[in-house]
Amino acid sequence: MENVATYWRLMVLGVLMGCQVSSLIGQTRDELVREDRRKVTEDGFWIYNDLPKAFEQAKASGKPILVVLRCIPCHECVKLDDELVDKDPVIRPLLDQFICARQVSTNGLDLSLFQYDTDQSFAVFMLNADGTIYGRFGTRSHRTEWYGDVSLPGMAKALQGALDLHRGYPGNRHLVDGKRGDKPEVASPEQYPSLKDRFTESLDYSGDVAKSCIHCHQIGDAQRQFHWEKKAGIPEEVLFPYPHPKSIGLTLDPKERASVQGVHPGSVAERAGLKVGDQIELIGGQMPLSFADIQWVLHRTSPRGGSIPIEVSRSSGRVNLSLVLDEGWRQEGDISWRVSTWGLRRMVTGGMVLVEAEPELRKASGISEGEMALSVKSAGRYGAHAAARRAGFQVGDVIVSYDGKTNLGSEQQLIHYATTHLAPGQLITVKVRRGQRGVSLVLPIQP
Repeated sequence: MENVATYWRLMVLGVLMGCQVSSLIGQTRDELVREDRRKVTEDGFWIYNDLPKAFEQAKASGKPILVVLRCIPCHECVKLDDELVDKDPVIRPLLDQFICARQVSTNGLDLSLFQYDTDQSFAVFMLNADGTIYGRFGTRSHRTEWYGDVSLPGMAKALQGALDLHRGYPGNRHLVDGKRGDKPEVASPEQYPSLKDRFTESLDYSGDVAKSCIHCHQIGDAQRQFHWEKKAGIPEEVLFPYPHPKSIGLTLDPKERASVQGVHPGSVAERAGLKVGDQIELIGGQMPLSFADIQWVLHRTSPRGGSIPIEVSRSSGRVNLSLVLDEGWRQEGDISWRVSTWGLRRMVTGGMVLVEAEPELRKASGISEGEMALSVKSAGRYGAHAAARRAGFQVGDVIVSYDGKTNLGSEQQLIHYATTHLAPGQLITVKVRRGQRGVSLVLPIQP
């Protein structure tokens, strides 16, 4: 099992790093897409990019549906799928009990049904043919370090949990009713204004098929742009989506469905009474099958806070607890690893990447401890991402005031302030230290 787990880690690493490996095997992206389609179609196990067919077969067979959303094209993803289907002795028998569909683009995707963390490159849905969601799988909380979030044993247990729910459905509907979200802003990704003129509802296999694909992260980018262009601020639930359990002080075992592995002292999780070894049976009235299911419940909780009922089993029996979240709780999560942060930086930093200044730099710049000091780590060079450079900012500058605010202690706090208080087209004053010298610059807030 350890060898299998190691393989899983290596394969998923390729998925989660964005799967930019085509040059390593001498094929263009377009060639990879077409070869992947040919191979999967000829194999016949997975339904390829045809969700209506999957639902039709599920209704006829009585089986649940497994939908895997993953990036396109991706040599590592192909190897991952082959391993799961053809070789793994635990996963394959479970997959045989599903109607399995592989969705390699989000063009035309029903966003009223498929709502998930779009900063992932690998997301799994387990569903009933009537559209009821049994559970989700696929989590990431760091750009490259993902080992604590996913595992092959964890996926197997999520699949088994979905099969158990399916056997008890619809008598257990109350356990899964909350796993489907509200009506989205648009019905499918290509209907977002920023995507409308660039993509259609399906892939273009007659032309450049790779370029015709709407990637998962582009949905999130389009959603943020949708709110940004309204000049009413980006909502916190859009800015800080799918909070990771770590943001409330909860560490889960990636090899289990929802088993508490650690509780951070002083955290929301500790105040709720959660303990190492607890098995989370219900959260928000829903039965979690994975980290992603717990993230879903957190995602659906108001940024203003609230109380989430949680039921755990431990050696003494079942215990009912409550996670009490204060206003602003979402801001405890880290969004810097997300692909989406690149677009946010374009909007409000002019393409600069900001980090908290080290003590040595503070001292060299004459900035006291406790004062705002965000160092410009890098700055974009092209297009809208070069706005800061054009405005005169330089790598190594230390920002000490942004739009008159001197209490923004991190890049995330600055992004949160700017995207909720400023609007495209504004010109703001930013004060920096360049060595010992103070410099005042004007930064345009980007559309």
